[in-house]
Amino acid sequence: MPHSTPIRLVALDIDGTLLTPQHELSPRVEKALRGAIAQGVHVVLATGKSRAAGLPIIEKLGIPSHGIFLQGLTLYDEAGKLVHEQTLDPGLVRRVVTLSEELGFGLIAYTANRILVRRRAPETDAVLIPFHEPAPEAVGPLQNFAGVLPLNKLLFVGEAAAISAFRWQLRHVVGGEARLMQAGWPNMLELLPPGASKGAMLGYLLHKLDIKPSEVMAIGDAENDFEMIQMAGVGVAMGNATQHVKDAADFVTAGNDQDGVAVALEKYIPGLAPAPAVPVEPEGATVMMPAIKPAAPAEDKP
Repeated sequence: MPHSTPIRLVALDIDGTLLTPQHELSPRVEKALRGAIAQGVHVVLATGKSRAAGLPIIEKLGIPSHGIFLQGLTLYDEAGKLVHEQTLDPGLVRRVVTLSEELGFGLIAYTANRILVRRRAPETDAVLIPFHEPAPEAVGPLQNFAGVLPLNKLLFVGEAAAISAFRWQLRHVVGGEARLMQAGWPNMLELLPPGASKGAMLGYLLHKLDIKPSEVMAIGDAENDFEMIQMAGVGVAMGNATQHVKDAADFVTAGNDQDGVAVALEKYIPGLAPAPAVPVEPEGATVMMPAIKPAAPAEDKP
């Protein structure tokens, strides 16, 4: 269905959404984003990663807007200044870190743009380095930093089955003191402050910018994108999104391997759709053009 309210802000997840499976920005997606920015649309990265990981995209596109990072726990302004954050309770951090180490999980602590580990290990490097996160700092026992540094979130790494069981166990340990989140990766589990989400921080930003939810498009693919997709005037799920996210969306676009972000932007922001190719006939020749079956439209939410 057409959306009658002009889009003033686009909130974009990065991995599984903005970037291809090869962690690249496709030419069509880049062109659509540049076109939206040129029209004055706020393009806001909304990712579970640190701002340092999103900085190459910000610099490449010249994004002149705020950014939401660490699953909505940190908000940066246009100049890259941290303007709002949420942190974990130090006592809870000490209990959970001790438990996870006893069970043998890899553990990563995030404090704004710094990433801390007890010691460098292949399993923790594997979930950071390929995603352009800063190199983790080996600092020894992470319990020592609870209450000393503002820790935004903890990330646990392990076998998928063990992580699933650990999530069930942690749910009973933390109760309402924290939120558990899996951002599309079965071998990773995150511990966040209670009530934290990309959607909650997006709501805070909209109030700051005096933008209505109806003027927002949010695009994502995983559990951590659910709230912002649900609150946006145009909630968009990627073709590769989980079914839970698709069910919350107003529009299901193509996958991140098929320029899904560009498809959504071109559909809802006037003037971005690429001009159809016009066949050119060789001079003096008669060319018979075969019938072309129209491509199936991207799936709308029933």
